[in-house]
Amino acid sequence: MAGDEERSGAGDRILRHGPEDETRFETAAGDEASIEQIGAHVERHVGPVDRVFHELISDLVHVDVHHVAPGDGRPFHTLVTSGMSDRPMSPPPGADAYRFTELAVLLPAAWQVSEEAFKDEAWYWPVRQLKILARLPHKFRSWLWWGHTVPHGDPPEPFAVSTELCCSMLISPVSLPDEFDTLWLEDGREVTFFSLFPLYKEEMEHKLGHGAEALLELVVRAGLDDIVDPRRLNVCRQA
Repeated sequence: MAGDEERSGAGDRILRHGPEDETRFETAAGDEASIEQIGAHVERHVGPVDRVFHELISDLVHVDVHHVAPGDGRPFHTLVTSGMSDRPMSPPPGADAYRFTELAVLLPAAWQVSEEAFKDEAWYWPVRQLKILARLPHKFRSWLWWGHTVPHGDPPEPFAVSTELCCSMLISPVSLPDEFDTLWLEDGREVTFFSLFPLYKEEMEHKLGHGAEALLELVVRAGLDDIVDPRRLNVCRQA
């Protein structure tokens, strides 16, 4: 019942996902038309896709990751999912227009992006998070949208030994052109793209207590953007 819903200090609904049923596996194949249209969208508004990291076996949705290398005026790697939007999410009543999402993560130019490098979790964890988040609303019949945060475990643990970042927040892709934010697929689905912005535990707690806008004010004040820095300033840690 609505009165029994758990709420954060800022009044946002908190969803706690139960343990996954490891025996439940629903094989999924990629939607070739969607993959092609999302890839074209990335090339049109970001840059040439130089490789796609394909999944061999997929559960629920087939999540490929399109990679755009750093280029002129774009000193970062761009990784964008396709496949999350193959199924509708389960938004709250009145939000049916916001059922289809894809995700991006921006990585520094020095980041190692290759099949070989991804054998090391220090390089792979942002990609792993893209795949986890892309499936999460489909596994648990839930919803991911702007300002939503997802901890890496409960209590949250660092994504890798190379960082203390341990939570994911979805924000608008501020380092990419505004035209990238939305794509209308030929079948009528409106897909919204969000950037993965990793958080420290204290930052997630601040967001839960005061809201996404309050946290992002601190982020902007600190001069940060949506390019991942595994050792960046924690804007909520007291000196």
